Amino acid sequence: MNVYESIMQGLEEAVAHEHGEKTARSAHVTITPPPEVSADEVKELRHSLNMTQSTFAAVMGVSNKTVEAWEKGTNTPAGTARRMMGILIADNTVPEKFNIISR
Repeated sequence: MNVYESIMQGLEEAVAHEHGEKTARSAHVTITPPPEVSADEVKELRHSLNMTQSTFAAVMGVSNKTVEAWEKGTNTPAGTARRMMGILIADNTVPEKFNIISR
């Protein structure tokens, strides 16, 4: 099945569901909020990954000043950054999976 056929099949199934002709699968998902990360935890994570502030900033998609502020406790990481840090903390193989190589 090509992409067009797959999209058309999905649309036809959606219309059939809307008309009560077909039941749709559903799943209930619980998403936990991203963890709170303290200044010390940011620094500890960066050190555990053997990264400079510049490298960590590049990985996180923020400026060097932002990482510096996180580590001083001046600012705290926002939701997306906290989610990424939670993943990095939970699975220390993530850097290798994303070709994040620190030198």
